[in-house]
Amino acid sequence: MSDESSDTIDTREEDPNIDLTADEDISTANTMRQRSGETKIKTWFMLEGSRLVVTGLLAMLILGVFVFGGTFFYQYFLIDAQSADTVETVFSTMISAIITGVTLVLTISQIVISQENGPLGDQRQRMSNTMDFREYTEEMIGSPTPADPSAFLRALILESKEHAEQLRDEVADTDDDELRNEVDEFTTSLIGNADAAADKLEGRSFGSYTVVSAALDYNYGWKIFQVERLADGYVDTLSAEAMSILDELKTSLSMFGPAREHIKTLYFEWELISLSQNILYLSVPALIVAGFTTTYLGGNALTGGTLGVPNLIWWASIAFAITSLPFLLLISYIARIATIAKRTLAIGPFILRDSQR
Repeated sequence: MSDESSDTIDTREEDPNIDLTADEDISTANTMRQRSGETKIKTWFMLEGSRLVVTGLLAMLILGVFVFGGTFFYQYFLIDAQSADTVETVFSTMISAIITGVTLVLTISQIVISQENGPLGDQRQRMSNTMDFREYTEEMIGSPTPADPSAFLRALILESKEHAEQLRDEVADTDDDELRNEVDEFTTSLIGNADAAADKLEGRSFGSYTVVSAALDYNYGWKIFQVERLADGYVDTLSAEAMSILDELKTSLSMFGPAREHIKTLYFEWELISLSQNILYLSVPALIVAGFTTTYLGGNALTGGTLGVPNLIWWASIAFAITSLPFLLLISYIARIATIAKRTLAIGPFILRDSQR
C-alpha cells in the first residue's frame, strides 16, 4: 500500500483546478488496493499478511544478509572477534535493546488499557452513546442491530445498497438521459462495491484484519459526495421520492463512517495488546540467545564450517536474527497500524488524494 501522505483515504484530493462535474467518471473500483494501484506483494506485506509470517521473513532477510556478508568478509570478522570482542559487544548491546524495547511496548499497552478505565459516570456515558447509536441503526435497518462487528458493518453496507437500488428504479423512467446515466453509473458502482465488501465481511470474526480490510474497501466518503452532488445538480429534475431516497442513502452512508471508525479503534487496541503479548513471548528466547552468546562464545569458540560457511558466521547470523525478533515484530505490527491510520485520517467526504476515490 502506498504509505505516502495519507495516500489511502478512500476519497479524492481537493484541488481547485479539478471540476467535479457530471462529465467525470463517478464509479470506483471495489477494493482499496485496486483504487490505490499498489502491487499485491506490497499490499500483503503492509496489511494482509500474518504479522508473525512477515516477522519471520524479515528475520530470514537479516540472516541471509549476515551469512552472505560474513562469507566474504570472514577474515576481517574473525580477527575482530578474536582481538576486539566484537561478538560480545554486539550481543551485549542487543540485550539492552531488547529490554528497552519490551519496556516501551509494555508502556504503550498500559496506555491503551488505561483508556478503558474511568469513573462510573464516564462508563455510563459511553454505554449511553453506544446504545443511542444502536437504536438509531435499528430504526434505519428495520431489525435488531447485530452484536458482531462484521455483521454490524455488513448490515449498514447492505442498507446503503438497498437505497441505491431504490434510487436506480426511481429514475429509470425519467426523461433526463443525463440524470439517468449518472444515477445508473453511480448506483452500479455502489452496488458492486457493497456486494464485494459484504461478501468479505460475511462470517468473519473480529480480530482478523479481514474485517477492517472490508470496511476500508467500502469508500463511503466518495459516495456521500456523489449523493450530495446529485441532489444539488438535479434539484429541479429529481422527484420528491427520489430526493427522499437520496437523503436516506446519505444517512446510511453517514452512519457507516462512525461505525467503521469505532471498529477500527477497537481493532487498533486489539492489535496493540496482541503485539505486547507476542513481544513478551519472543523476548525471553531472544534474551537467552543474546546472553548465551555474550557469556560463552567468542572468536575461538566455534571452528570449522557447514555448507561452505564458517560456523562462527552461522551462529552469529542466526543469533542476531533471533535477538532481532522483538524489534522485527514491532515493525510488522506498526506497519499495518500506521497504514490503516493513514487510510482513515479523515472521517466523512474529505478528499485527500485523487487515486483513492
